Amino acid sequence: MSERAPGRTQEKRSGTERAAILLLTLGETEAAQVLKHMGAKEVQRVGAAMAQLASVSRDEVSSVLTDFSSGIESQTSVGVGADEFLRKVLVNALGEDKAASVIDRIHIGRSSKGLEALKWMDARAVAELIRLEHPQIIAIVLAYLDADHAAEILQQLPANVRPDVLMRVAALDGVQPSALSELDDVIEKQFAGKSTGKTSVLGGAKAAANIINFLGPSQESALMEQITAVDQPLGARIQDLIFTFDNLMDLDDRSMQELLRQVPSDKLLIALKGTEEDLKQKIFKNMSQRAAEMLRDDLEAKGPVRLSEVEGAQKEILTVARKLAESGAIALAGKGEEYV
Repeated sequence: MSERAPGRTQEKRSGTERAAILLLTLGETEAAQVLKHMGAKEVQRVGAAMAQLASVSRDEVSSVLTDFSSGIESQTSVGVGADEFLRKVLVNALGEDKAASVIDRIHIGRSSKGLEALKWMDARAVAELIRLEHPQIIAIVLAYLDADHAAEILQQLPANVRPDVLMRVAALDGVQPSALSELDDVIEKQFAGKSTGKTSVLGGAKAAANIINFLGPSQESALMEQITAVDQPLGARIQDLIFTFDNLMDLDDRSMQELLRQVPSDKLLIALKGTEEDLKQKIFKNMSQRAAEMLRDDLEAKGPVRLSEVEGAQKEILTVARKLAESGAIALAGKGEEYV
């Protein structure tokens, strides 16, 4: 692992960390107002970043505030509506296709209060709420939620239900407004209030693969075997979209360095046992010389490791990579790039 300096400069801060610095400068009342307009996952990420911030210099705070002010002045103008501003910002940041998907989800969040409430609930509670529903309903709910949350919920469902639900997620090709509205109403009645639905592009093989990326190796293997046994072409499509440890070879150097900063050295050591030499060399190249030499020595000295341990460590590192990608700190490539 590369060595960290005592503090991090703004250039090395992720977008989430810069947002945390900004919120801490606003004061309790103003920060609370901002957080009210953020989704569950965003609040959790920013909240965790706020709790972990340390050694933030006055110059860095000033720099964050200056950049924020400059960004507002350069990207907003009189006469441009909020929706149009949001569309332009997201298109510039993500491209047309990904921006369209994100905008769609934002619009759903405005009207789908029942479904949106599930994002704030514990996975076990959500599973209990939907476990007796038809698998198609469960699939729509999981496709609507963030992939890591959906994966946790899937693990709480009966084992015999999981392959069917995941196949339905993969087979989803959009949801009609009336169907989404009815589902939203059913869920919201449990929390009180009313809502209306809005169409959304949910599901698909990419969504199923995204959920699988957050499952453990044994669960992933079992599910893929069951899905492939029922529908071989669908299983192949999902498998092609699953981001694997070998795909880390496609990370650019900056992204690899950021990932290595976030990965515990003991997990990296186990994950690299049996890894292709090209990937090992890429990782060594993105570490300090001393850290790379220590890792090489540790790999040579390390005895045999069970395959299950290696796969588990690799999965943990991939989970870190996906979370960094979702926060904008790194850019995934290869098979997983559709999920960035």
